[in-house]
Amino acid sequence: MDEATILHADLDAFYASVEQRDDPRLRSRPVIVGSGVVLAASYEAKAYGVRTAMSGGQARRLCPQAIVVEPRMPAYTEASKAVFAVFRHTTPLVEGISIDEAFLDVGGLRKISGSPVDIAARLRSAIAEEIGLPITVGVARTKFLAKVASGVAKPDGLLVVPPDGELDFLHPLPVRRLWGVGPVTAEKLGHRGITTVGEVAALPEGLLVAMLGGASGRHLHALALGRDPRPVRTGVRRRSMGAQRALGHRDRSAGELDAIVVGLADRLGGRLRTAGRVCRTVTLRLRFDDFTRATRSHTLAQATAETPAILQVARDLLAASGPIIWSRGLTLIGVTLGNLHDDGAVQLPLPFGRAAAGALDGAVDDVRDRFGSAAITRAVLLGRDQGVAVPLLPD
Repeated sequence: MDEATILHADLDAFYASVEQRDDPRLRSRPVIVGSGVVLAASYEAKAYGVRTAMSGGQARRLCPQAIVVEPRMPAYTEASKAVFAVFRHTTPLVEGISIDEAFLDVGGLRKISGSPVDIAARLRSAIAEEIGLPITVGVARTKFLAKVASGVAKPDGLLVVPPDGELDFLHPLPVRRLWGVGPVTAEKLGHRGITTVGEVAALPEGLLVAMLGGASGRHLHALALGRDPRPVRTGVRRRSMGAQRALGHRDRSAGELDAIVVGLADRLGGRLRTAGRVCRTVTLRLRFDDFTRATRSHTLAQATAETPAILQVARDLLAASGPIIWSRGLTLIGVTLGNLHDDGAVQLPLPFGRAAAGALDGAVDDVRDRFGSAAITRAVLLGRDQGVAVPLLPD
């Protein structure tokens, strides 16, 4: 049987941990990052029920003694870069899946680095000593089980799932531990009395497919049996990028929503050009008071990195979504750019006069790089609280 050689390394309460590291007064105290919407909460705050994406008001009611700090994205980015440098020093096989977590394959390193559990322990020590942050590591034979193990071991833990004990570990866990099971799917399964991974595994695949659809049913059935053949992939560029803004429960005017979309499209256009990418698909993501979600997307005929083109599509999607926005209570809005390609691999469009728009975007990017992101902005955003556009996880 294969050895457990895949590590899932996940920084604990990342943003809040960086704040506690950088300000000794915050250590061992409940910390909330973000005043309008909770972007992160320390484990001291989580003990009171504070959770990510919760409104700031609700979080403060749950934990009145919490210290609220505004996010410092440059500090988090710098910490992430330092952590990933330790990952790559540990093994060349690193697959980052977000700013604060990654898979590492340490197979074949036993003779030079020791067993996978030894490597995991040294990795945790190195990040604690060199970077000053707590990290949890799960070790297993597959990516899925390694990620589940790290989730169970949090915070600041290390858990190994031995190959001969995989199902004994997995099956007693709640169904929400399965990738792809959110509140809606968990509710569907719960209505049928299915609350654990083992109960999912005991169902015929055909019944899961009938309940949840083809792809989802087959996916969950395989995971419940511990099947996950995906290797750790390196050097794979993301297929999409996005940002979102939580709105709280206050009603927003059409002008406010438009300004938020302008801000999101503006940020994403800059990120796209910095990465040397172009996109073809623009997706508008919406979340409502009852936690249901909706998406609207449009695929362009020609790939682009021009902010005006991206913004126009996002505005059109917003306008088309008006009926559901005003009837259901919008609490979050996001924009995602998909079908990404390297900008040098895409044929230039005609007419070539469109290059002027790209030159303007480039000039704006240069000013912001030199003088800061607030040095130049769009007129519609002047005087508005733009909040924090939270990056969406890469696919």
